[in-house]
Amino acid sequence: MYPKFNIGPAAAAFLAVGALTLTQVVTVTTATPLPEPQQKHIGVVDSAETYDPYDAVTNQDRRDAVKQAFQISWDGYYKYAFPHDSLKPVSNSYEDDRNGWGASAIDAFSTALVMRDWSVINQILSYVPEIDFTKTSTEISLFETTIRYLGGLLSAYDLLTSDPLASDPNNNFTSSQTSAILSQAVRLADALSVAFDTPSGIPDNILIFDPASGPRRVGQKTNGIATIGTLVLEWTRLSDLTGNSTYAQLSQRAESFLLNPQPKKIAEPFPGLLGTNVNISTGLFVDSSGGWGGGTDSFYEYLIKMYLYDPDRFGLYRDRWILAADSSIKYIASHPSSRPDLTFLGGWRNTTLRFSSGHLDCFDGGNFILGGLTLSSQKYLDFGLELVKSCAATYSSTSTGIGPELFSWQDSRTPLNATNNPSPPSAEAKAFYEKNGFWITNAQYVLRPEVIESMYYAWRATGDEKYREWAWSAFKAINKTTRAGSGYSSVRDVNDNDGEGGGKTDFQESFWFAEVLKYCWLIFQDDDDPWQVKADRTNEFVYNTECHPLRLAKGKEAQPSYSSSSSSSSSSSSSSSSGSDYGSSDGGRNSGGGGGHQQGGHKGGHQEGQGVWRYGDDERREKRFSGPRHV
Repeated sequence: MYPKFNIGPAAAAFLAVGALTLTQVVTVTTATPLPEPQQKHIGVVDSAETYDPYDAVTNQDRRDAVKQAFQISWDGYYKYAFPHDSLKPVSNSYEDDRNGWGASAIDAFSTALVMRDWSVINQILSYVPEIDFTKTSTEISLFETTIRYLGGLLSAYDLLTSDPLASDPNNNFTSSQTSAILSQAVRLADALSVAFDTPSGIPDNILIFDPASGPRRVGQKTNGIATIGTLVLEWTRLSDLTGNSTYAQLSQRAESFLLNPQPKKIAEPFPGLLGTNVNISTGLFVDSSGGWGGGTDSFYEYLIKMYLYDPDRFGLYRDRWILAADSSIKYIASHPSSRPDLTFLGGWRNTTLRFSSGHLDCFDGGNFILGGLTLSSQKYLDFGLELVKSCAATYSSTSTGIGPELFSWQDSRTPLNATNNPSPPSAEAKAFYEKNGFWITNAQYVLRPEVIESMYYAWRATGDEKYREWAWSAFKAINKTTRAGSGYSSVRDVNDNDGEGGGKTDFQESFWFAEVLKYCWLIFQDDDDPWQVKADRTNEFVYNTECHPLRLAKGKEAQPSYSSSSSSSSSSSSSSSSGSDYGSSDGGRNSGGGGGHQQGGHKGGHQEGQGVWRYGDDERREKRFSGPRHV
C-alpha cells in the first residue's frame, strides 16, 4: 500500500511502524466511463437561461440561485478544463495551478454532496480512481494539497458513508466505489509523507515528485505556522479512518513545536499569539511577526477545531486557542479612528501593532463564534459577532458590494503621529476612510469565502435573519460582478467606478466550489442536516479550512464543559482562563487517562503517550513515537 519509491531513510523507517496495522483498506475498481457533461447552463452573462438571483424571495429561491451558479461553474469547468485544475472562463481554457490532479473536481465533491447533486457526484466519483497522486510536473504545496485534495477526499468518504446520504435513494454507488476514495487518500498521504523527513519532524512545505527518484523535499530552511499547523485535522482523520496512527503522529509531532513555541521571547510576543516562521531543522521560531491573516490564519483556526473534533485527545489545543483568543481581545483588537463602532484584528511585529487586515483575516469572526459555541462562552461569541459585522461593512462600502483583498485603518487608541499608525495615502483614500473606517490597499477579489463564511457561523449561532440577508446581498454582488463567459472569474478592483470589478482576471479558483458556493448554500438551507454547525453542541462534523466537512472522531459531539481547573500549565501561567465564562465542568477528560483514547495529561505541553514531541529530544529520530494508536 505504501509507495515503492524512495522517500528517505527516516520517513521510511517511521512509515514501516504503521504499515503492519494498515489493512489493505480498499481496492480500486476500474473507473466507469465518464458521463457527458451537462451544458444547458453555459452561456453569456445575459443569457435567457441564466436565473436572475434578484427574483429570489424565499430561501428555496436563493438555494436555487446558488445551485445554478454551482452548475454554471461546473459545466464550464467540465467542458473546458476537466480533468485539469482550474477553469479560465473568459478564454475557455484551463490552468494546472494545483498539481494537475483536477483540483476543482475534488474541491467541488463535498459541495455537490451537500447539495445532493447526484449527476455531478457521479462524474467526480468516476474520476477519483483515475488520479495518479505520484506524478506531477509542478512543485507541490503540502498545505494546499492537504486542505484541497486530502480534505476533499476524506470529506466525500465521510459524507457518502454516513446518513443521510448513505441511505439516500439516489445513492446507488457500490462500496468499492466509495472505498476507492479512501484508498486514494491513503496513496496521496503516503506520497506526501516525505515532507516530514526532517531532523525535527517539521515538514518542508514544497515537494517535487521526480519521475526518476520519486518524491523529495525542495529543502526549505523554514516553514510557516499556517503551513505547519493546518495539516493535523486531515492527517488525524485519515489515521482514525484507516486504523494507522502514522499519519496523525506525523502531523501532531510537527504541531507540537507550535503548541510549545520556543524560544519564548521570539516565538510568542503575546500569550498564545506567535511569530510566523519556524526553522525546519531545529523547530525554533525565527521571527516575531504575525496576525490572523495569510500565512498564520488557519493555525489558530485549527486549534479550536481539533478540540471540537476530539476533546479527549486535544485539550491542549483548546487551551492554546483560549490563550490566542484572549490575547487578541486584550491586545490586538482595534477600532478605526473614523469608525470606532468597527472592530478589526490587526497584525504585530514583536509587540508593535500593525493596523491592516484583509479578506483572508475575516474568517476570524466565524472562528471566535465557533469557539464561543464549543466552549459555551458568551464572551467569544459576542466578540466574533463584532468581527462579522465589521467585515460585512467592507462589503457594503464598495461600489460592487464586495470587500477588498487588503485594507488598512488608523487605530483610535494609538497617537495619530505614531510611526505604526500612518494616515491614508491620498485625499481620495482619506475621504473613503472617513466614511467607511478603512482604506483599500489591494482592491482585488479572488473569489474568497471568508466574509460569507463568518456570516454563516453567525447565522447558525444566533438564528438572526440579518446574517442571511447580509449573505444574500454578498452573493448577489459576487454573482453580478464575477460572472464571466463559461464560469466566474476573479476581478481586479471591487471599488471601480463602473461597479463591474475593474475587469476580469480570467481565473476561477477551485475554492470557489468548495467554499463560497457551499457556505452560500448552507446559510439558505432550512433542513438541519448533520453537517450543519449546531448551536446546541450536537455537532457531528467539523469543517476543514477549505470547507470540507469531516465527521467528528466519535461521530457526534460529546465533549465535556470547560473548567479552569483542567487548564494546562501554559494556560494558567498566562491567566487565560480568568474572566472566561465556560459554565460548569466535570473536570474534563483531557487532564489524565481514561476513555478510548487514553493519554497522559497535558501539563508541560508534552506527553509521550500523546505522540507529540518537544524540541530537544535527542532520540527523536530513532525512537519516533511510543504513544498508543488512536484507533
